[in-house]
Amino acid sequence: MTQEPSEWQESGQALHKTYYFKDFLEAIEFMNQTARSIEALHHHPEWTNIYNRVMVRLTTHDAGHTVTPKDWELAQVLDDHYTQHQPM
Repeated sequence: MTQEPSEWQESGQALHKTYYFKDFLEAIEFMNQTARSIEALHHHPEWTNIYNRVMVRLTTHDAGHTVTPKDWELAQVLDDHYTQHQPM
């Protein structure tokens, strides 16, 4: 059973969330499949993969490393993509 993702937390002038997957391949597929949507926003996450987890940190560098509406928009894109691509 896959663990539910954490909620977005705002701390250290950034949004943070961890997504969980069945295994490494699903985690990497999430990152690859989400890349085009991220690129379309021209706002990129700081993210790390460890086995079945993708840890995401969002902050707007050109706004002084603070959380802006761009970060919340990207957070929604990531959440939507995660929800749409989970196995039934």
